[in-house]
Amino acid sequence: MSSGSNDALTSPLHDRHVALGAKMADFGGWQMPIEYAGGGVLREHAAVRERVGIFDVSHLGNARVTGPGAADFVNSCFTNDLRKISTGQAQYTMCCDEATGGVVDDLIQYLVSDDDVFLIPNAANTGEVVRRMQAVAPEGVTVTNEHRDWGIIAVQGPKSVEVVQALGLPTDLEYMSFAQVDRDGVPVIVCRTGYTGEKGYELVVPADATAGVWDELVAAMEPFEGLACGLGARDTLRTEMGYALHGNELSMDITPNMAKAGWAVGWDKEAFWGKDVLAAQRAEKSSRLSQGLLVTGRGIPRAGNTVLDADGQEIGVVTSGTMSPTLRKGIALALLDRGNPPGTTVTIEVRGRQLEAEVTRPPFVQTDVSA
Repeated sequence: MSSGSNDALTSPLHDRHVALGAKMADFGGWQMPIEYAGGGVLREHAAVRERVGIFDVSHLGNARVTGPGAADFVNSCFTNDLRKISTGQAQYTMCCDEATGGVVDDLIQYLVSDDDVFLIPNAANTGEVVRRMQAVAPEGVTVTNEHRDWGIIAVQGPKSVEVVQALGLPTDLEYMSFAQVDRDGVPVIVCRTGYTGEKGYELVVPADATAGVWDELVAAMEPFEGLACGLGARDTLRTEMGYALHGNELSMDITPNMAKAGWAVGWDKEAFWGKDVLAAQRAEKSSRLSQGLLVTGRGIPRAGNTVLDADGQEIGVVTSGTMSPTLRKGIALALLDRGNPPGTTVTIEVRGRQLEAEVTRPPFVQTDVSA
């Protein structure tokens, strides 16, 4: 994360973050809160695991595909099979490059109807995803970039139900489903989704109404000692769960196969971008694979650290690393050569030091996100 720039975009909640003393940084071209004064990553992380926290994730993109056959068109582009879900449900998927199988972006697709699909890509990649779809959209299908039209607030943690209910919004939703409601004339999409491993919701609100909803959520959290949380805690929470971050575990050089994200690929579909090259790679079974690493001593691994086997030979690289606030141990996600199953002892090179770690299968922390 860099220190930001004068050209960075700001969310509809920027003034709220400044008022809360947030430490701001550049994230995908947006000035976003990393942590808040009086909180800090550890306290904010614990609030989500134990009670409730809210995140501004308005930097995430928004796009809409509409017109006759919109859902079929989206299904022909992205990896997952949109036909396996019903209207009112959401699905994790990936936009891959046709020639290489590399991941342009991972995103959530919301099936509003056969003629209306709402997409939430990652901040910096929204324009590229939209561009690629617009270039091949059939006549009558429109792909619109709505990135600046919406704000998104994530409400995450065991008490998220009570907080969302306090705003009069529906909470009786199955995991990866959503409801569209009219709240005093303001359209709100309530999504039973999140990126923390805890039960939670993401509220998609018109940009000009986002600040008011944030204020109500802050008030509703007070009885539960909930906290506003920055993207620092969001990163430690998702790493504990082993969730991929685009640019780290997924990229133009790291395919769904390498990221062990084949569960989000509709292999039986007739077509999607990159299908042929990904199917060939899957059959070859020679690429590196994403694995979890649990540090057995003291030290914190970081992205880019080299991973060595027992003979000192390089076998991989760390893609994400942090100190787990829950475990109080260093954890990492890494791309490793095949033949290093869970239980294997490896060494991570960190600034001239060698940290011993054990290959493990994420998540590092057990939760029940689908409860």
